[in-house]
Amino acid sequence: MKVVNLGENNTVLNSFIAEIRDARIQKDRLRFRTNLERVGQVFAYEISKTLAYSVKEVTTPLGIAQASTPDTSLVVAAILRAGLPLQNGILSFFDRAGSAFLSTWRKTGKGDYFKVHADYCTCPPLEGKTLIVADPMLATGASMECALQKLEEEGGEAAQVHLVCPVASRYAVDQLLQRLDTRYTLWVAAIDEELTSHNYIIPGLGDAGDLAFGEKL
Repeated sequence: MKVVNLGENNTVLNSFIAEIRDARIQKDRLRFRTNLERVGQVFAYEISKTLAYSVKEVTTPLGIAQASTPDTSLVVAAILRAGLPLQNGILSFFDRAGSAFLSTWRKTGKGDYFKVHADYCTCPPLEGKTLIVADPMLATGASMECALQKLEEEGGEAAQVHLVCPVASRYAVDQLLQRLDTRYTLWVAAIDEELTSHNYIIPGLGDAGDLAFGEKL
């Protein structure tokens, strides 16, 4: 697996990340969702550089122009709920892409033990396509691994997979580096060093799903 940390560059992306982390600004749900969408757009632009292109002719009012445009078939998957604004931002750049949706949840046991389950998934065929999976945070990597397994069970094996996780823990990055092959690229904007015993990223940003859509029962 390849890891690309866009936060290492001095770009406006870092302003969006700063605002989704900011405890005062993130109370504005609309702004939080909008910032996640803008983060998704930045990642989509960077991912677009990795796709296959060919030159096509475009008829203008005055003649024929040539343009090099993507040929890669894409599917953009959101891990519910938090991944929805991020997915929307990515889709705003990849308007011909298919969409997939899945939910994952933790079943806790004794102590700090938990197991992740994926009980809902809907997606188009993935065989030979490029899959982009959107989830704002990557804490342990367990939910992402479960989601990838479920997507492959439902849709088949994608040719390339891009994981868009703006805020990740060092632990999760290391885990996925060991377990995922060269088909995978992990895109992040920040890698936080600390993960608590309850698997919260420190400093992290809080519960992205609640911040985007309100607290759940």
